[in-house]
Amino acid sequence: MSVVEVVREGTTTIITLNRPQVRNAINKATADALREAWLEFDADDSTRVGILTVGNDVFCAGADLKEIEPLFADADGENGPLGFTRLFMNKPTIAAVAGYCVAGGLELACWCDLRVADESAIFGMFERRFGVPLMDGGTQRLPQIIGLGRALDMILTGRPVDAAEAHMMGLVNYLTPAGWHIDKALEIASMLAKFPQNAMNNDRHAVYAALNKSIEEGLKIEMRFGMQTLNSGETSHGAQAFTRGKGRSGSFD
Repeated sequence: MSVVEVVREGTTTIITLNRPQVRNAINKATADALREAWLEFDADDSTRVGILTVGNDVFCAGADLKEIEPLFADADGENGPLGFTRLFMNKPTIAAVAGYCVAGGLELACWCDLRVADESAIFGMFERRFGVPLMDGGTQRLPQIIGLGRALDMILTGRPVDAAEAHMMGLVNYLTPAGWHIDKALEIASMLAKFPQNAMNNDRHAVYAALNKSIEEGLKIEMRFGMQTLNSGETSHGAQAFTRGKGRSGSFD
């Protein structure tokens, strides 16, 4: 049985953690498999959106503390302990969360661009209880997503945050009834795949490239990526479609 399963649905790649016996905790073999799966997704031009999920049970309990030494042996290397959290994807990613999404599992969800959670989801930096440091982006990405004050509350206290509160604070982008998180993630992925890809992905790149930069630097970065889109011809094609009546009043057709 593979610890990471990869399936395709149209232009969407679904990467699923598959260690239910340990609440999808990640050991070295799982970290390596996750990294390989995401690198293959990024290199495949036929797939446009990636979804990280585990089905309807626990999303991820973080690092497997029973196998922690191999996992953290190269913690200061280019991969990150959990395998892929120092990678940058060139396409959108979505976390589809149910159940406990805690410790390193929350760091994985924060690595994704968007988070969809069903009402059973619980978030928290539970490693606070065991002296395990955040080393997969939690101290950097969580404040960018929910703000400094809320992030420090979660990081310092390690308290559980239910799905409704997570949605309220902006950690969760879309909240669904129980069991509908993957369907919603697939719906969003299908919508993203239909958009002109150069413009969408260049705008996404500009957001990340300008984080923590001054407004002057950020505007230059935005202009650079915007010019790449204009030079691709995609904008001209889109303007012609608009003049023919496509996409009026915010429609997606």
